[in-house]
Amino acid sequence: MNRARLVIFNAALGPLDYRVPDGMHVEPGSVVVAPLGPRQIVGIVWEAERLPASEVPEAKLRPLIDVLPVPPLRAELRRLIEWTADYYCAPLAAVARMVLSSGGALRGPATMTEYRLSGGLPERLTPQRLAAIEALEGEQATIRELAGIAGVSEGVLRGLVNQGVLEPVLVDCDRPYPSARADFSVPVLNSAQEEVSKIIISAVEARQFAPFLLDGVTGSGKTEVYLEAVARTLEMGRQTLVLLPEIALTEAFLRRFEDRFGTPPVVWHSSLKSTERRRAWRAIAAGEAQVVVGARSALFLPYKNLGLIVVDEAHEVSFKQDDGVRYNARDVAVMRARFESIPVVLASATPALESLQMAESGVYQRLVLEDRYGGARLPTIDTIDLTEEKPERGRWLAPRLVAQMEERLARGEQSLLFLNRRGYAPLTLCRNCGFRFQCPNCTAWLVEHRLSRRLACHHCGHETPPPPACPECGEPDCLVACGPGVERIADEVAEILPEARVAVVTSDTITSPEKAVEFVARTEAGAIDVIVGTQLVTKGFHFPELTLVGVVDADLGLEGGDLRAAERTYQQIAQVAGRAGRGAKPGEVLIQTRHPTALVIAALAAGDRDAFYQAETDARRHAGAPPFGRWAAIIVSSEDEAEAREAANRIGDTRPHLEDVAILGPAPAPLALLRGRYRYRLLLNARRSAQVQDVIREWLAPQRLAPGVRVTIDIDPYSFV
Repeated sequence: MNRARLVIFNAALGPLDYRVPDGMHVEPGSVVVAPLGPRQIVGIVWEAERLPASEVPEAKLRPLIDVLPVPPLRAELRRLIEWTADYYCAPLAAVARMVLSSGGALRGPATMTEYRLSGGLPERLTPQRLAAIEALEGEQATIRELAGIAGVSEGVLRGLVNQGVLEPVLVDCDRPYPSARADFSVPVLNSAQEEVSKIIISAVEARQFAPFLLDGVTGSGKTEVYLEAVARTLEMGRQTLVLLPEIALTEAFLRRFEDRFGTPPVVWHSSLKSTERRRAWRAIAAGEAQVVVGARSALFLPYKNLGLIVVDEAHEVSFKQDDGVRYNARDVAVMRARFESIPVVLASATPALESLQMAESGVYQRLVLEDRYGGARLPTIDTIDLTEEKPERGRWLAPRLVAQMEERLARGEQSLLFLNRRGYAPLTLCRNCGFRFQCPNCTAWLVEHRLSRRLACHHCGHETPPPPACPECGEPDCLVACGPGVERIADEVAEILPEARVAVVTSDTITSPEKAVEFVARTEAGAIDVIVGTQLVTKGFHFPELTLVGVVDADLGLEGGDLRAAERTYQQIAQVAGRAGRGAKPGEVLIQTRHPTALVIAALAAGDRDAFYQAETDARRHAGAPPFGRWAAIIVSSEDEAEAREAANRIGDTRPHLEDVAILGPAPAPLALLRGRYRYRLLLNARRSAQVQDVIREWLAPQRLAPGVRVTIDIDPYSFV
């Protein structure tokens, strides 16, 4: 090649052509350094015929500067980048940037200096230094990363370095990972598990695209089944990717993986230090990382020899990214498997309706595990009608649920209370004048968090301490908490059962994989009697002594404008119910509701999943909603409300009129102000036959909007706020 077309990470510029200097070898997928004005930028060489650009005469081309020492991105990954950009109406550059997500990995082999505590003390032990030393016990990282862990400035830590309290350690950035052994600890599967695992293993050996829906009840051993396919992939010398929806689930999975294969897998998620990201990225690109376990971004890493993809808890909403490139990792995983010609396993006890429909139509092969492993029985489920069995005044737990918790405590068993609402109370107001505390950046109430003594917005992160007096009328000590959050339920449990040891489990308390490990260890050791948690506790955890699950407010998820509310509520409650009775002792689930006859609640109580899914399928088909129709959202935003409204109206006025696409709006979004930006939405509802992406691109391409206006496209949206 004497001419190279590059994808550069500036969507406004598009692809650019460069001259390849004599003696430099580049090919499609090569990662190169090129000049752009006075700067040097990183780009990816692409096939010119697949990436139209304005032709520039040979004489005007600037030469490439360097080829970076990393393997070229394989054609299968380039096709995935193109498909993702096209399907989700995202710039190709934005998707490609996710592949090169570790800048440090692109510069070749290296060592670097990290720091750790030496065991000594400084001459002058200030409170700040003492807090830093306590926080850094057992940590090793760069000064910047240690400063973040300790919550102090880099200057404080450099002072500790100068006094020998922190000592330097030279680290090989690319040291190899220990090898996993397929035969380290082979489990004994039951006949159903054996049968299902053989089907997946055959597909791994065939090296062909094969999408599976692994549909098994909670506790049926889905993980053990797909780990046997991972073992066969290891034996074949190929790589496996396992996607998990929550970082908090990672540590429990790592322990199970290490028990099976003798060493942990390679981990990829946002909490990794820069050195860990670099090491993982290079091992993955070199084919040395045998099994990668990660969050959705792990899907775009440059695997050299991928042989299997597993999406665990595949129904989870957190697989859909809600900013940047708004992709659904579950669906992109299937497409990556297709481009790589390998099997993909979507594992879930409560599959998404779209996945079930794909199995019904024969696109996915459905593999069913109907029974719990080892003879454990599914829990009994009953409802508590809150209109008849009312909690005591000022409380939120009905007498029957309280009585069952007392019984479990007396027997030394554990209970779990589920309420998908963080904090102490969702709304705080003044009892004197009625003033409500609202976020200054969002159309949302501030949520009281008593454990951390703050009022917080769960949308933008704005925080403020609770004031001593009402800011509106000046009345002191007049603030009233309205409604329950998990912290309030935990307080109620402490009042009712003062001897119970209570743990609050939310994203506020489980802020790292290490804290998740600590929580699991305490629960397994019997140091916790009652767990009060949000959706974080609905999946992945296995506690044999947990025999009672109480759903505090089953109706909560059915409120608001979420078009998938019934399905999501069913999935959450069914998953949290699945935490009960996973050992030898039988489990019980009590669902508190004001609408016991609602379809979703009645189906849960009856244990009739098929009836719920059938009714939901019929309703979706009638409404032309996914999977029988297509949705897409266009969100128009600006820091100026009038500017946002005018832009949304202009886009709405130029809408296309098509038989197979209905366009609703514009209208203010339910969260009309989010992170300081005013927002308007248009919603497209289209038939499956409609080319929604082409419609949107042709509609929006001619628009000339004010510089402060941002237009975001969300294909297959999950969030409607």
